[in-house]
Amino acid sequence: MLEQTGEILRRAGKGERLSHADGVALLAGADLLALGAAAREAARRRHPENKVTFVIDRNINYTNICTAGCRFCAFYRLPGAADGYVLSREAIFEKIEEAVAAGGTQILMQGGLHPDLDLPYFEALLQAIKVRFPVHIHSFSPPEIWHLAEKHGLPVREVIRRLHQAGLDSLPGGGAEILDDRVRRVISPRKIGWRQWMMVMQEAHRLGLKTTATMMFGSVETLPERVWHLVRIREAQDETKGFTAFIPWSFQPGNTSLGGTETTGVDYLRTLAVSRLMLDNIPNIQASWVTQGAKLAQVSLSFGANDFGGTMLEENVVRAAGVSYRAPLTEILGCIRQAGKQPAQRDTLYRILREF
Repeated sequence: MLEQTGEILRRAGKGERLSHADGVALLAGADLLALGAAAREAARRRHPENKVTFVIDRNINYTNICTAGCRFCAFYRLPGAADGYVLSREAIFEKIEEAVAAGGTQILMQGGLHPDLDLPYFEALLQAIKVRFPVHIHSFSPPEIWHLAEKHGLPVREVIRRLHQAGLDSLPGGGAEILDDRVRRVISPRKIGWRQWMMVMQEAHRLGLKTTATMMFGSVETLPERVWHLVRIREAQDETKGFTAFIPWSFQPGNTSLGGTETTGVDYLRTLAVSRLMLDNIPNIQASWVTQGAKLAQVSLSFGANDFGGTMLEENVVRAAGVSYRAPLTEILGCIRQAGKQPAQRDTLYRILREF
């Protein structure tokens, strides 16, 4: 196995595109340090300036009410739940004002599939935010977009167009989980399938919006299914070229109905490195300190990651699963410097705003 994976890593070092079988072999049996070295070199070729970027942002969960009922999620509440909520406009504005005061440039808004919130509600909210704040609105995952399209009987493209016209600037990659319908039938049977997720993203790309892509791994998927996720992201990027970054993060089983055991740090680093090698057309790979903690995120900078993600002044979904890592700006800067890299603040589209 080591001889086979060594040959795959040599081909990756020459810039050759890896196959699905190559990715599975690397995940299953490559030497961890050799895999990390290959991913680090791939990141260096793409980002020779030796910078590690981050964005100052806030994640606002405008509601926790959701009809999808995903088994891996500890955050959602069904309609009518005593602790369900929808944030008022004033509460959302206050959170954005705090983020802007802290130097924030990006607002990430995501929520559940709320049965009563419609497209005009979100259009008015976006317009009100844009009038008040100079922020990039990076919001609404593909399941939320698809939910609105179904609710109004509109094409997905029209929903995205209207939200964009109202102030939406880009889409986050939430709701991807694993882009395989067998897995999705187990962990999120009432959520859209992988083709619908991809359709939303590619429609956004065709309308000129950039998006990110994510992967939640370590639940019930097999290694081949995990790699199919990467291949499908890569194929879509070949076509529409709209993904700015890929963010793999591990399933957090606490307080979920799915349960199970949290994946290891080694599996995280291995998956991150394989992602960097497989996704030869995605410019940025983001570390996930929110699920792994700042120290393992620091190690990930030697396994193919070139971005530390957001300062995430607020995070609720992962915290609901019992994981509550914090990484203030000073710690992010220290982690990057200690890894021998130069920290740089970026905007959502990866333009450098400030170097440290």
